[in-house]
This record gives sequence, structure tokens and C-alpha cells, in this order.
Amino acid sequence: MKTSNIILLSILAIFLLIGFNGCNTYNSLSTTDEAVTAQWQQVEVAYQARMDKTKNLFEIVQSAADFEKQTLADVMAARSKATSIQIDASQLTPEKLAEFQKAQDAFSSSLGRLMAVAENYPQLQAVQAFRDFQAQYEGMENRIETERRRFNEAAQNFNTSIRRFPSNVWAGMFHFKKRAYFEAAQGAEQAPDIKAMKSAQ
Repeated sequence: MKTSNIILLSILAIFLLIGFNGCNTYNSLSTTDEAVTAQWQQVEVAYQARMDKTKNLFEIVQSAADFEKQTLADVMAARSKATSIQIDASQLTPEKLAEFQKAQDAFSSSLGRLMAVAENYPQLQAVQAFRDFQAQYEGMENRIETERRRFNEAAQNFNTSIRRFPSNVWAGMFHFKKRAYFEAAQGAEQAPDIKAMKSAQ
């Protein structure tokens, strides 16, 4: 075989290896990127479930005629703010995620205060729908925290993949961008403690 043919075949083999590596890396990054997107949707589902369950809470609480109106107004305002912020999974920048998290955390905090204050109202405690919500409350907060943690794990896996060599070269060529993380608020590893909130009133 001629030397020129050997050189040509060697060059072709190198290009095939590079192409195969590029295709393999692209497929791998696409898979981990989709995992982040899918987990973001689970985060949204968890938050939406809480929003859906609180939809009728305001009418239930208003049935207690002497209930603290400002506490209820604060929760309603925080819920409205939280529902107004929608983020496309492909646009999860640190700034947008921080804005989303701030609004959701504010709603969590105001809802926790409402639940704590509500324990002082026997008329409200006697309403079955309110007792049902109380029973589900801690579970909803725990599910949100679990889905946020899983999102961070998926984002970390993706971010690690696009930083490793030679994946980082292909990630740059294919425009894969780093995903943002949820920042843990102080005490976020625990569901809200309604008894502690009540004693702080």
C-alpha cells in the first residue's frame, strides 16, 4: 500500500474518531440536559400542587370572621406574586431562578405564619377542609424540598459534564450552558415547624 494511502486512511480514521466522540458527547450532554429539564418540571409540579391546594384555603380562613385580616392578605399577596413568575426550563439563569425562589420562599413563609396563627381560632380548626389542609401541609413542603434537591443533583451532574475535558470543547461548540441551582435558605432542610411559629406569635 502506498504511503500516501496510509496517510490518507490515518487522517480519515482520526476524523472518524473525532466525529464519533463528538456525536457520543453530544448525545450524552443532551441526555443530562433533558434530565435537568424533566426535574425542573417536577419542581413546578410540586409548587403547583401547593398552589392548587391553597386556592380554596382563603375562603375557608375567611369563614372565621375574626381571623387576622393582615395575615390572610399577606398570604394572598405572596401567592399572587409566586404564581406570576414562570420560567422556561431552557432559560434557568441564576438571576431568574433566584427571583423564582425568592417569591416561592416568601409564599412558604407567609403560609407558615397563617397556619401558625390559625391554631388560635377554634372556629377555623373545626372546619374539616382546614383540618385536611393542615394534614397535607407538611407533606407538600417536604415534597417541594425533595424535588428542589433532585433538581440540584441533576443540574450538578450536567454542569460537571460540560466542564470535563473533552466534553467542555463539544459543550462550547454545541452551546450547552451551565444550569443554575436552588440556593438553600437557612432551615430549608426542614419542613416549617408550625408549633414553633405559633409560640413565636
